[in-house]
Amino acid sequence: MSLWRHLDGSRIVDLAQPMRTGMPQSPNHPRFRMVIERRHGDMVREDGGSAANEVILTGGHVGTHVDALGHVSQDGYVHGEVEAAGIQSHQGLSRLGIETFTPYVGRGVLLDVTAVHGVDVLPPGYEVTPEDLEAAAHRAGVRPRAGDAVLIGTGWSREWDRPARFTGEEGGVPGPGPDAARWLVEQGVAVAGGETIAFEHIAAGRGHSTLPVHRILLVEAGVHIVETMRLTELLGLGTPEFLLVLNPLPIVGATGAPVRPLAVLTA
Repeated sequence: MSLWRHLDGSRIVDLAQPMRTGMPQSPNHPRFRMVIERRHGDMVREDGGSAANEVILTGGHVGTHVDALGHVSQDGYVHGEVEAAGIQSHQGLSRLGIETFTPYVGRGVLLDVTAVHGVDVLPPGYEVTPEDLEAAAHRAGVRPRAGDAVLIGTGWSREWDRPARFTGEEGGVPGPGPDAARWLVEQGVAVAGGETIAFEHIAAGRGHSTLPVHRILLVEAGVHIVETMRLTELLGLGTPEFLLVLNPLPIVGATGAPVRPLAVLTA
């Protein structure tokens, strides 16, 4: 009973973007599509009952999702110096797939870089630096600890309804650069997340030509990445520390999977 009393008066903040046909996503991944396959009335039971159901087509890196450690390779190797060619087949990854992700229930820390700069949304193509993250931590009075999940607030969730801008076609996307990624590794974080489709600084006109932050976090450090998070409400509340529940779909062999992260804010 004492456990439940700790949750009395808690507020749950949904950190997932809604998934719908036509939503913003990376052009590098299959398009999301949902269609009703059977409509009410197509088949009616003898008692008058009927049901509808759908077919969902999606890539593993569409909408709010978690990257598996086997998602990215460097010079032919994934995390742990495992040869990428030896673990992949048409059935998926035999190692380091998203099903190996241990569900995360632990401390979440929000580092609000928009507040550091006094804006609602960082400019397109802005590179988040270690100095930004230090300033955000100092301003909020929190410090990431080993094993934490650290989320970087750029305000980019506000651009969700402007697909060309959200995906970076109009001037790039704000996000952490390599130095900020190394700062996260130095803190010992277990998970890193943000609001953009790639947890990276994407300069204007560059697209996803290189992804150094993915290399540093996934390949070198073994830190999982959460992308396309909806942090607008959490940023508005100004709560830098919370309980984070993170449990992607356990699709065997997949390089990533959708997730609906929940921030639990205790009274």
